[in-house]
Amino acid sequence: MPQFVVERRLPGASALSREELAQLSRRWSAALDALGPAVQWVHSYVVGDRVLCIYLARDAEVIRDHAVLAGHPESVVTECHAVLLPALAG
Repeated sequence: MPQFVVERRLPGASALSREELAQLSRRWSAALDALGPAVQWVHSYVVGDRVLCIYLARDAEVIRDHAVLAGHPESVVTECHAVLLPALAG
């Protein structure tokens, strides 16, 4: 499946408690359950007022559906065309 980077604006994200992050994860996981195997959440990075997420999905539309179900319809979805690794340098 193609890989996507999803950017979610979430003011105060870096100040969220462990429990608040767990609640967010549960909400996003519930949205994934509703969509079935067409989309997989790999992991996310909390950076400042944003959360950057890595997903595998059949297409960008199912990612947008997930964002709406999870309560983040303003998410920016970008397909990842390559992954750069230090091992590629050598």
